[in-house]
Amino acid sequence: MKSERLILALDAAFKAGDKIMEVYKSDNFEIENKLDNSPLTIADRLSHKIISKILIKTGLPLISEEGKNISYEVRKNWNTFWMIDPIDGTKEFVKKNDEFTVNIALIEFGQPILGVVYAPALKVIYFAEKDYGSFKEINVKSNKELKNTATINLKNVSYPKTYTLVVSKSHMNKQTQAYVDQKKKEFIKINTKSFGSSLKICKVADGEAHCYPRFGPTMEWDTAAAHAIVKYAGCSFLKADLSKEIHYNKKNLLNPFFIAKSE
Repeated sequence: MKSERLILALDAAFKAGDKIMEVYKSDNFEIENKLDNSPLTIADRLSHKIISKILIKTGLPLISEEGKNISYEVRKNWNTFWMIDPIDGTKEFVKKNDEFTVNIALIEFGQPILGVVYAPALKVIYFAEKDYGSFKEINVKSNKELKNTATINLKNVSYPKTYTLVVSKSHMNKQTQAYVDQKKKEFIKINTKSFGSSLKICKVADGEAHCYPRFGPTMEWDTAAAHAIVKYAGCSFLKADLSKEIHYNKKNLLNPFFIAKSE
C-alpha cells in the first residue's frame, strides 16, 4: 500500500506537471540563464512553488534546485528531508522534445526511501518506496487516474537480449565513449539509446537498458528520485568505481560519477 507521503509526492508531481504543461504549450518560457549557463524558465519556478506548498504538509525540510541556498551547517542535521528538481531537463523542455521530468525524492540518512519521476509531456510516471516496490504507469495525469489503472511492477520486467546502454543526449564525452567501447569488447553486440533528464536512469529500471554510465557533473536533485526507482526495482546505483552506493546531503551537493545498472 502507498504511504501518505508517497501519495502526497505523487499529487505534487501531477499538479506541478499540469502547470508545467501550461507553460510548455504557451511558448512563453521567460528563459534566463543560471550561473552555470543552464536555462531557467518560469515553469521551473512555478513547479517549485506547487511542490513546496504540498510537501510542506509533511513538516519535513526541503532541498530544491530552485531553493538550494541552504547552508550545510543547517541541513547536516536533517535526518529526513525532501529533495526535488522542479524540472529536470530544462534544456529538453526548451527544445520541446518532451523528455523532461519532475523529480521528487524523500531522503533518510543519506539514502532515497521514496521517489517519484513524472514526465508530463509523455504522460509517464515512475514511483517507488522502500518496502513497497518500484512501479511505472503510462497515460495518467492524476492520482485518481493512477488508482484506476494497472501499474507495471518494475521488479518483473525483462531486458533485451542485446546489451543496451543509455547515453546522454546533451552530455556525451570521452570517458563515456571509452566505457561504451569497453562494453563492445565484452559483448558481441551492444545497442545504445539516448534520452533526456532522469529518464535515462529510469530506463535501467524499466527494462529498456542494462546500464547508464554517467561520467559528467550532476547534482543530487538530478538523481535522487530516479535512484529510488532503480534501487527498489532491484537494480544498483553506484559510484563509477562500483565501490559504494551514491549518498545524499553531502557538504558539496555535486554527485560523483556513477553507473546505474540492472545486474
